[in-house]
Amino acid sequence: MDVELLVVPDCPGAAPAWEMLRAALTHAELTRLEVPVTVIADEHQARERRFAGSPTFLIDGVDPFDEPGRPIGMSCRIYRDTAGHGGNLPPLAELIRAIRHAAGQTEAAARALKAAANSRHGSPSCAFLT
Repeated sequence: MDVELLVVPDCPGAAPAWEMLRAALTHAELTRLEVPVTVIADEHQARERRFAGSPTFLIDGVDPFDEPGRPIGMSCRIYRDTAGHGGNLPPLAELIRAIRHAAGQTEAAARALKAAANSRHGSPSCAFLT
């Protein structure tokens, strides 16, 4: 599985997006996955990569938060939650779900992995999993 983070230069959402992505990968037990951060430098590159704004998460080359008709180009990206509220990052639970889906993990399998890891290491369960 390949995961990539796309950002524009000096994007204020780049660092929080990176932190969220690392947290999501941790929840999916994929902490060893190397994740490149690609800076989209111009409109040509934005069109070439079908860049829908910064930050954009790609999983196996696919934007799991793609919306039909979303413009391509150098801009900040607004993510909407299920209530329609906008923010510069997607909900963490949705990113975790997209990563697990791409990794072939079901929710039940992910809970079993987490429980097994916790029993081996004696660590508490993660607060983000509900």
